[in-house]
Amino acid sequence: MRRIAVFTGNRAEYGLLNPVIKAIDAHPDLRYYLIVSGAHLDPNFGFTKKEISKDGFKIYAEVKVNFDDDRLLNTSASIGYIILHLSRVLEKLKPDLLVVYADRFEGFAAVVAGSQMRIPVAHIEGGDLTEGGAFDDSVRHAMTKLSHLHFTTNEEAADRIKKLGEEPWRIFNVGFPVIDLIKEKNFADEKESFQKFGITGGKPLILFTQHSVSTEFDEAAAQVRPSLEALKIFAKKGVQVVITYPNNDIGGRKIISGINKLKKQNMQNITVVPHLGRYFYHGLLNLCRKAHGCCAGNSSSGIKETPAFGIPAVNIGTRQEGRLRTYNVINTGYDKDEIINAIEKAIYDRRFREKCSRCKNPYGEGNSGKKIADVLAKISIDKKLIQKKITF
Repeated sequence: MRRIAVFTGNRAEYGLLNPVIKAIDAHPDLRYYLIVSGAHLDPNFGFTKKEISKDGFKIYAEVKVNFDDDRLLNTSASIGYIILHLSRVLEKLKPDLLVVYADRFEGFAAVVAGSQMRIPVAHIEGGDLTEGGAFDDSVRHAMTKLSHLHFTTNEEAADRIKKLGEEPWRIFNVGFPVIDLIKEKNFADEKESFQKFGITGGKPLILFTQHSVSTEFDEAAAQVRPSLEALKIFAKKGVQVVITYPNNDIGGRKIISGINKLKKQNMQNITVVPHLGRYFYHGLLNLCRKAHGCCAGNSSSGIKETPAFGIPAVNIGTRQEGRLRTYNVINTGYDKDEIINAIEKAIYDRRFREKCSRCKNPYGEGNSGKKIADVLAKISIDKKLIQKKITF
């Protein structure tokens, strides 16, 4: 059996990896070894390691990184720390392949560690484009150039990787893995969501997540303030609001501080949850479909996952600028009135909601996990795979 090391460093990325890990586990020729790091082990960001255990996955190793303040030094120091300690884990494990997801600094550290130890790296969700001020694009494309296999979520991304000079035989457009879970309806039902969050049926619902923009981290508090003020107005009108914490990017603690100040006001119809987990997150998106609700904030899930539920998404600010999207997404700036108008359209415009219910997801229709596992099992692990060539 091939030994597949799977690295995860934060909650969002783990939720996207979930169907891939399941597919590897189900494949007769593969065995997964899950390595967790970053926010999974940080109580300030939900200590989401417990979600992994709850899902029934066995954790092979932990690489703990803790920094208690927002400084640019901490991100680069974390990258160095993960490279050093993950390398020791990989030296002991000696995996046949290393699977890493997306575009974050934790994943970048994992790719550096694996590639420099001659371990073939399989990178999921390379080739995407986001130009909104996060470090994502630079990190993602650097991970692509260090990786040996590329599993993209859309045709545009696959074409972009070819233009980066990667050999076409290394590239597999498999779609967005998390759609596997949505198609399986593997999420909380209405009753579970009502009980968990104290919400009720018959009233619209807003599911809100806003992350910091890495290159503007010192503006994070000011950028989230108009969003929170807009949410307060909708809560006073009887709209239910569920707010989740941001991820552990620099500036995230400033956003959490603003959210916690709102939480202390004990406003009716506003619920703050540090971490939902994919099961309840998708359950609430499904509830938004039934309750004339919407997703709001600047998470990539608002762009890539809402089409699978046929609901509107209000995308605030620049973080997701340039990302492939369909017509269910309404873009706004950091202006309270603009945000209010967008959410009103998303909730109350029947014609727009009907149109959103029929939108086609540009990120595929599911079965991505199995496609990835099949490639991991069949690809020849040899000199050709390890020694990369540039096509230009």
